Amino acid sequence: MKSSSENMGMAFFKRRHKAVQISSTAELEQLLKQGKPVLVDFMKHNCGPCQTMDGIVNEVSEEFIDDAIVVKANLENVPELFGKFKVKSTPTFVLLAPVENGLHQRWRHSGMVKKDVMVSKVQRAVEVV
Repeated sequence: MKSSSENMGMAFFKRRHKAVQISSTAELEQLLKQGKPVLVDFMKHNCGPCQTMDGIVNEVSEEFIDDAIVVKANLENVPELFGKFKVKSTPTFVLLAPVENGLHQRWRHSGMVKKDVMVSKVQRAVEVV
């Protein structure tokens, strides 16, 4: 029988679900077809606030693993998405939700944001779908 400290060690090393890194517009379009809300984190690797938000974004992704999709769009990999969504600064978060005739932008925020605010916005989008 394993001791409680061994069990805690296993939980500590449990693989966590992370936001999906997309590398093309086509990847995002495929994810949008799943009928779930999609939170897009527009970021850059050399951006301090983006690095700070990285852990929070991954936590939100894990929290909504069955109900929403969380993706990271790096400026270096998908610059066309930055233009399409008119992103001027990073990090910028855009929450898209499916509606009867396409997609609706449910929320948008540029800069750092508290986890509870992000969670409440995603939760509302999940409840509407």
